[in-house]
Amino acid sequence: MAKQQYFITGTDTDSGKTHVCVGLLAAAARQDLRSMGVKPISAGAEMIDGKLRNDDAMKIQAASSVSLHYEQVNPVVFEPAIAPHIAAAKENKIITVTRLEGFVRGSLLTPHDFALVEGAGGWRVPVNDRELLSDLAKRLAMPVIVVVNMRLGCLNHAFLTMEAIRRDGLKIAGWVANGGQDDMSCYEENLSTLNNMLSAPLLGSLSWHQDRQTAEAEFDLLLKNLSS
Repeated sequence: MAKQQYFITGTDTDSGKTHVCVGLLAAAARQDLRSMGVKPISAGAEMIDGKLRNDDAMKIQAASSVSLHYEQVNPVVFEPAIAPHIAAAKENKIITVTRLEGFVRGSLLTPHDFALVEGAGGWRVPVNDRELLSDLAKRLAMPVIVVVNMRLGCLNHAFLTMEAIRRDGLKIAGWVANGGQDDMSCYEENLSTLNNMLSAPLLGSLSWHQDRQTAEAEFDLLLKNLSS
């Protein structure tokens, strides 16, 4: 079986990238696939046993069926929940795309069937004063999964994100509508507009307000759509 590898981005911060990443990793594991997730850079962490740990990265680590050390999942982590390049500057550190690429490719050497690389924030997040996290995605050349935060303003954010990804020459594997009718007025109308205009497959519609069985069924369908 050929390896499946995807880069996950979102229309903005808190779009639900980790929610989708964790759900897909668990769905892949239910299909007996060796699944693993990587979040190369994060900002917003706390000290646990004397080491900085990002909550999203820990969730990804726990959801992966392939056993990875935390440092393989999240090699670059900063404590304040601010833009990563600003966090790095405050600590007099320089983070480069080349360095992040090396970390990711090193982790991907671990045998696996299904791998997800989760970005930080949206598509155009600075890594330093010259490079963007989208430059990392371009180097990895993985198909991109876009998580659309279904709330007011998502139409513009989704269109601009898709345009930027295509301008960068990357394939869009599909998009995920994250958030249910309780989270957005005229949800169905907005979902229909996106589905008609994005020119990329809708992989699934997810809601935060679900029982476990329903959530697993939705992610199983999402994974199926992604693989088809």
